[in-house]
Amino acid sequence: MKTDLIINKKTYTVEVQKNTPLLWVIRDIVGLTGTKFGCGVSQCGACSILLNGKLVKSCSTLVSEVAGKQIFTIEGTSENLEFLRQAWNAGNVPQCGYCQSGQLIAATSLLDKIEKPTDEDIDAVMSANICRCGTYSRIRKAIHKAVALKNKTL
Repeated sequence: MKTDLIINKKTYTVEVQKNTPLLWVIRDIVGLTGTKFGCGVSQCGACSILLNGKLVKSCSTLVSEVAGKQIFTIEGTSENLEFLRQAWNAGNVPQCGYCQSGQLIAATSLLDKIEKPTDEDIDAVMSANICRCGTYSRIRKAIHKAVALKNKTL
């Protein structure tokens, strides 16, 4: 099946079976390897992307479901993601780093919806992403820092 995918505002024409998980198309065919394979069953969040602005797990999203939709990966750029990247670096958030692209995408989806999230808002969204190293408190602090950086800039 030939499909046009819009990933980070760029169109890619791919030819894959319609039941191919989007994760493998993004990584193996398009070559954007920032989105990670973690569990393959939508439980860990390492493969998180935004699909038309909604947080989804690309390991369980089929390529046939995404034609014509906006796909946003960690290689993309947005105002909220840039503030989050700054805060992540300032707070030394990653330990092993494997889950961090999924964490950043989840945090981006949060800040795209809630301008000044509470700890409860952060926990609700970020709980769908597992950090095997346990950097949850640093992640929460970095999200608050990203909000402060954004408010300082505006």
